[in-house]
Amino acid sequence: MLHDFNTEFETPTPGTAELTLRIAKLLAGEDVVVLLIGAPPCGLAVLSFRPNVWYEGPVAILDELYVQPALRGHRLGSALLAAVCDLVRGRGGALLEINVDGDDTDARRFYEARGFTNTEPNGTEPMLYYYQEL
Repeated sequence: MLHDFNTEFETPTPGTAELTLRIAKLLAGEDVVVLLIGAPPCGLAVLSFRPNVWYEGPVAILDELYVQPALRGHRLGSALLAAVCDLVRGRGGALLEINVDGDDTDARRFYEARGFTNTEPNGTEPMLYYYQEL
């Protein structure tokens, strides 16, 4: 599904064989969790945990949330996101971060409708995400 996700949005992907190896390696530890929905699975959430100086418990980042296109609009993404939030709380986490492309208005609307924001408390300017591949 991760390969399908990137292919759908014309984003480079290393292919299913490489993704399978990477996910297997990550899942062997405790810092990455994959949640699936459906039988057979038709959606997934990939979640990473890390320590953070500002919070006593771990901070989580939702690396990926994907539902197959034909099944969107059936609240599967909402169910996955609720399960993600429950899992983060259950591990003592106090913060869930999500990065969204600025022009992905559907994803932004989805997360904002579920209480996520891209401004700091009492702030009005949107937070920005910076990165550099090394």
